[in-house]
Amino acid sequence: MTFSIVARDAETGAFGVATATGGPVVGSLVPHAAAGVGAIATQGYTNPLYGIDGLAALAGGTEAEAVIAALTGADTGRDRRQVIAIDRNGNTAGWSGGALTPHSGMRLEQGVAVAGNLLADLSVLDAMLGAYQAAGEAPLERRLFAALEAGAGKGGDARGVRSGAILTYLDQPYPHYDMRIDFAPDPIAALRDLFVEVDRPDYSGFYKGLPRRPV
Repeated sequence: MTFSIVARDAETGAFGVATATGGPVVGSLVPHAAAGVGAIATQGYTNPLYGIDGLAALAGGTEAEAVIAALTGADTGRDRRQVIAIDRNGNTAGWSGGALTPHSGMRLEQGVAVAGNLLADLSVLDAMLGAYQAAGEAPLERRLFAALEAGAGKGGDARGVRSGAILTYLDQPYPHYDMRIDFAPDPIAALRDLFVEVDRPDYSGFYKGLPRRPV
């Protein structure tokens, strides 16, 4: 039903999530992240509490693998869930329940993880991971978008792709990028267009002038 990526930028320490699905408003429940803490994507039969409780545990210093074990261990509906997480050290972990739709899986690497369910086929995951890694010199948001674009290019969600989102946190308690296409014939193209607007001097200058807390 959904394909997602979580990642940590080793240079800046930024965390991010990108996600897309065949249904509407994927950005409202699937992606979760916090500066200096980590990132989580919760999907399948989504449990948004995984994102809320998982970030709280990551903030307390629990590593990603233990967070995933605790979240799924306490959830009687875990067989229908899928979740990936990355912690402040770049460690990744995930869960893919046995009752998920066909063509479900994940790829876990240091610094990045991808997962998907109801995929066109599992090559979606390999394309996402490869595109993210190939875009290694680009800003985190662009690497995440490259992964989404590659996943969609391989078929993405077997139902088609109708919503997408990119969420990143750098060093502030508010997002660095929070871009959502809630429903569109081609949300990947719409995200590409949205980058143009967000990166224009009027908005980027406004963003740079926001009040900031000392790092």
